[in-house]
Amino acid sequence: MIFGLLLHILAATIWVGGMFFAHFMLRPAAAPLEPGVRLPLMRRALARFFPWVWVSIALLALSGAGMIKLGADSLSIQIMMGLGIVMMLAFGHLYFAPWRRFQRALDGGDLPAAAAQLTQVRAIVTFNLVLGLVVVAIGATGRYWQ
Repeated sequence: MIFGLLLHILAATIWVGGMFFAHFMLRPAAAPLEPGVRLPLMRRALARFFPWVWVSIALLALSGAGMIKLGADSLSIQIMMGLGIVMMLAFGHLYFAPWRRFQRALDGGDLPAAAAQLTQVRAIVTFNLVLGLVVVAIGATGRYWQ
């Protein structure tokens, strides 16, 4: 159970920490750049981050299910599981819809369309970041809810 918990914590840290970095450090640092530089930069950065998100999602789902099977169940875990599922679904939408449209627009040289899709990606990342921070807070305090 300890190994599963460790994997769970590391996967959540990678996903939530990566979103925090992208939203509050990378995006503002790239904002002054011209679209022809900023958009490819964001593509390269997110293309490196998203495989880590997929791995994190797999680890979170597997370790979470394993811990529940071993008897870890409480209101805090049920809330974290529900919010985690919402986050996973939101990321799936982000990846298969606006992210793919962003890449196609950028490949086609349509910078305004690419920027519009990146704005949608950012909105979903913001949504998931808020949920992720709530889940981290619940995970850190859940054992005190009894």
